[in-house]
Amino acid sequence: MSHGAGLVRTTCSSGSALGPGAGAAQPSASPLEGLLDPSYPRTHAALLKVAQMVTLLIAFICVRSSLWTDYSAYSYFEVVTICDLIMILAFYLVHLFRFYRMLTCISWPLSELLHYLIGTLLLLIASIVAASKSYNQSGLVAGAIFGFMATFLCMASIWLSYKISCVSQSTDAAV
Repeated sequence: MSHGAGLVRTTCSSGSALGPGAGAAQPSASPLEGLLDPSYPRTHAALLKVAQMVTLLIAFICVRSSLWTDYSAYSYFEVVTICDLIMILAFYLVHLFRFYRMLTCISWPLSELLHYLIGTLLLLIASIVAASKSYNQSGLVAGAIFGFMATFLCMASIWLSYKISCVSQSTDAAV
């Protein structure tokens, strides 16, 4: 019975090599310690994600509040911008709350790279279609411009994700 209690203390410890009783001496340690990454919102990747979400939201609002001349083109634009925004928010939360540590069965850098590749291509197509169907209506033109800005920001994230997932893995394999 005491062997099982020692096993529970070991799995609940903070990962130190002090032994099974090391976690009991720290009364201020909470089970949620380390859940939130306080330094992540100040990183370049996080700021880039926030900029993407803001430009996608502005693009969506501009198109949503305008009079449409072509229903299929702008409904496609709305769907792509909202889906991209939701996925970028999901990846932001994964990094902010360190879910990548708990869900190790998913290759997070690779899934983020694939999301950005597919999402950027769809966003570029949606922005081109929205720009070509705008007919000089200011809200639709503004939505298309913000769509192109979000596309550019997503391309920057593709480069960042590529550097993280492919270049760092190839240098790790060489060492």
